[in-house]
Amino acid sequence: MAKSSSRYAVAVLHAAGAIALVAVVAIAGPAQATARIDTTWSVVPANANGPDGRGDIDIELAPGQAVTEHVAVTNRSVKPVAFAIDANDGYLTAKGYFDMRPAEATPVDGGAWVAVPETVTVAAGATTVVPVKVTIPQNATPGDHPAGVTASVDTISGQVRVHNRVGVRLNIRVSGDYVAKLDVTGISAAYTWSWNPFAAGSVDVTYTVANLGNLRLAPDARVRTSALGGDGDWTDTSEAKAREIMPGASREFTARVNGVWPLGPVSAKLMTIPSPAGRPLPGITADRVSSGVTVWAIPLPQLLFVVLLVLAFLVLRWNRARRRRHLEKLIALHSRGGGALGRQRV
Repeated sequence: MAKSSSRYAVAVLHAAGAIALVAVVAIAGPAQATARIDTTWSVVPANANGPDGRGDIDIELAPGQAVTEHVAVTNRSVKPVAFAIDANDGYLTAKGYFDMRPAEATPVDGGAWVAVPETVTVAAGATTVVPVKVTIPQNATPGDHPAGVTASVDTISGQVRVHNRVGVRLNIRVSGDYVAKLDVTGISAAYTWSWNPFAAGSVDVTYTVANLGNLRLAPDARVRTSALGGDGDWTDTSEAKAREIMPGASREFTARVNGVWPLGPVSAKLMTIPSPAGRPLPGITADRVSSGVTVWAIPLPQLLFVVLLVLAFLVLRWNRARRRRHLEKLIALHSRGGGALGRQRV
């Protein structure tokens, strides 16, 4: 359960293709929330007859066109609930999770093109299909314009008003001249030692990818390191949504290449490969972007191991010399004592 002390606190959860925007709310499955102990609901994409199994709603229209989609609001509570329905612009958090602007914020992009009823009352245990009309303005620019639709309930906790909402992501794409382009900046590398002198360390390559086009991108990344101890490779195998970048936005990523020995300079070459997110777009290509960086990897664990070996050898040698001197001293004392006794007997 997430908690907040701010008046309009809202946290976000994106699960199973739907978005759950929640404050002081327990999540009970994908796109499902609980505002109070007895109020639980979910919101999923639908057709006019009910839920249709989609995770998101994908829309591609030309300027001036319109379409009516639907979302299904299910009240899992034991009494009727009046839900506020809201549409607004969408964006991605720094970690790549889909979020939506607060209800009190005025939409300025895709969210402004979405018309929904202000409220809907759903009977206990029932599902109501809500129409979602999307109208593309004549002057809309080509490319992706993310938005979302939510069903929400306000609760009062002491003196704090909490806005609990659950929703669905709308991927609105305006047809026209699509541009897929990205840039890579701020590349840096850091070496991490393994304190086992017989094990290699790793190189972390951190970089920022900026989406300079008008399409959602999910760029792949490949990193190759080169050092005296050999070469290493890393390939991004994460899902597309984990790499997604909205038009005009940027995200920071970190790749780790294991098995790199600390034998001086380590060069790392990053290859970033643009790939549109969402529906395939045949013929839309973008140039790959390559960057490089060098980091010094001093063999500290190995040097420390050698120093310990030298110290151990010196301690052992000193200990043997000390024992030898002690033994010689005992022999000398014994020899002097034996000579005096012999003279007394004579």
